[in-house]
Amino acid sequence: MSHDTHDDLVLHPRDVRFDWGRLPMHWVPGRPTATHVINVLHLLLPEGERWFVRTFQEALPLVRDEELKEAVLGFTGQEAMHAEAHQGVLDHLLAAGLDPAPYIRQVEFVFRRVLGERPQPTAGRAREHVVERVAVIAAVEHFTAFLGDWVLNAEALDRAGADPTMLDLLRWHGAEEVEHRSVAFDLLRHLDPGYARRLRTFLIGGPVLVHLWIRGVRFLMAADPTLPPGAGPTWRAYREAAREGLLPGLGRMARFAVRYLRPGYHPSQDGSTAQAVAYLAASPAARAADH
Repeated sequence: MSHDTHDDLVLHPRDVRFDWGRLPMHWVPGRPTATHVINVLHLLLPEGERWFVRTFQEALPLVRDEELKEAVLGFTGQEAMHAEAHQGVLDHLLAAGLDPAPYIRQVEFVFRRVLGERPQPTAGRAREHVVERVAVIAAVEHFTAFLGDWVLNAEALDRAGADPTMLDLLRWHGAEEVEHRSVAFDLLRHLDPGYARRLRTFLIGGPVLVHLWIRGVRFLMAADPTLPPGAGPTWRAYREAAREGLLPGLGRMARFAVRYLRPGYHPSQDGSTAQAVAYLAASPAARAADH
């Protein structure tokens, strides 16, 4: 449940930089499943968040509320920076012998061909196409806000000796996801205050996202040059990691997911803006970017 709101919060991108030169392949020591379940973020997010930015840029002329327009601009600036930060991890994985290209091509197909921009015959159809994609983004942002809140509180990763630079990337990103967790939802309500589209796009988009994530974990473990041939993820390994706090529990994720389906739901009801802002004030990368 939410503990606060910051009505005066102004979203702005932080020009962060991370040095991946010393990042081990399994940055959660001895836990390849936990490492690669989280590593799927690096595969999905660069292309996905660039698609977020393009879609919101298309939606911006439809916004009639100046405060919301400012929030959308802040959101797109942050998402663009997220894409570049995660791209750096992909480049490091490639240099370490794990080629992400085959899976990235599948992700590009989803975000460029299936969900991408398409010429429409009328202005009404063009608006509908934009609003539908905004609704998908609002559904995805529900999951990213959950993950952001989870990683900010995942002290088990610190106890397990997880790489501090990777933790800073994940928590910087997670904090900004919590910080802007309401923007996509508010934009959707501005463009379509009804419930049907929100429900439909969530019920379609949620399973697709889960499917892409599972495929990503399987791909990463198969492509990991440090694992034996035939290595792959198992639900048992996932559950063990979740019990230890190294991954979010499936039950907790499911309970959070269905909250989105409540007609009166709003993202401000979950997460803590105060915690997110506090982490961003302490993050080594974010502090360096502000100086």
